[in-house]
Amino acid sequence: MVLKMVGFSGLSMKVKNGIIAGGLAAFVIGVYAYTMKAVGGTDEIQVAINKFEEEKSMKEGSTKA
Repeated sequence: MVLKMVGFSGLSMKVKNGIIAGGLAAFVIGVYAYTMKAVGGTDEIQVAINKFEEEKSMKEGSTKA
């Protein structure tokens, strides 16, 4: 087992499980934080939608006028 190589053989099973759970939780939180930063960092999609809506309203305005 990996924990024997690291030197955790003297710890109880609950402590070992806690260490594994803490490591997994830290990994998941790190991936989530990175993803939210990467996705939320730019508004390229919203800018494209606004540009499309503006062009659409200009076309509708010019055909009705």
